Amino acid sequence: GQVCHAFSFGVMVDAEGAIQSYEMHPTRIKPTYRLTYDDVDEMLQLGIQAEPELEVLFQTASQRQRWRMQQGAISIQMPESSIKVLDDEIRIDVFEESASRILVSELMILAGEVAGRYGQEHGLPLPFRGQEQPELPPEEELMLLPPGPVRGCAIRRCMKRSEMGVTPIRHAGLGLDVYVQVTSPIRRYADLLAHFQIKAHLQGEPLPFSPEELTEMMQGIGATTYEMVQVERQTNRYWSLEYLRRNADEVWPALVLRWLREHENFGLVLLEDLGLEMAMRFSRTVEVGDRLDVKVSYVDPRRDMIQFVEIDQAIPQTAC
Repeated sequence: GQVCHAFSFGVMVDAEGAIQSYEMHPTRIKPTYRLTYDDVDEMLQLGIQAEPELEVLFQTASQRQRWRMQQGAISIQMPESSIKVLDDEIRIDVFEESASRILVSELMILAGEVAGRYGQEHGLPLPFRGQEQPELPPEEELMLLPPGPVRGCAIRRCMKRSEMGVTPIRHAGLGLDVYVQVTSPIRRYADLLAHFQIKAHLQGEPLPFSPEELTEMMQGIGATTYEMVQVERQTNRYWSLEYLRRNADEVWPALVLRWLREHENFGLVLLEDLGLEMAMRFSRTVEVGDRLDVKVSYVDPRRDMIQFVEIDQAIPQTAC
């Protein structure tokens, strides 16, 4: 591998998973080989001795996950899907929670907490990210819903939008009092700004941006990011419908997630094999949490329209 510039974090956590001490350094590293999520899952499952650090990292990540839940973090169990188009071939992959994904996500969150703590302790203006505490349904009401995607969907509806500011704010969703995203400076400009600020302070140099300058830049980032998210959603929606059009003869297991307009028998279903959520109007009485077998009866990706039929029902059911 080639020598690369990096930003390295060293963290000590206590028996509960809370941060005891930390250090950060601009570094130069030389990767030797690349591991996929599947590779790491297999190595952890088989207990490969050649990479003992992986097991240590996974145990630390699991410890951190438990600690965050104790601090009020909110867990939303929903499948994630990735849509890729290559040479006119559409591929949809569904990602389930696995050891490797827990390892990566928790250590990324840990790095974000460390960066936030450093900024807080030294009074640095950084792109702190936070999220207000949501008003969740009562516990007894949530427990009546089936665990998994149905319950996760109910919790997700209550979550507030995340926000950014130049002073520390609590991130209720992550269960952290302070948090700064720093792990993706190549694809997120706010992460790069955080790197500029922290590295300058570590090296005893003047900060590149004042609080006012950083605030102005973050406002621009927020507007641009919102537009990019909308474009990404529209693009994923189009290729999702196109995939379903090309596989119109397939029968898809579907889970009723929630009502959109119950008085019209109009709800949201999850196509479980694809991790896709689609609106659907039912021609019979169903309950949230019911499982159906559905098939596409009409779809027009360019007009953003799709209709489903439940295979054991004679009457088509629509979604849009």
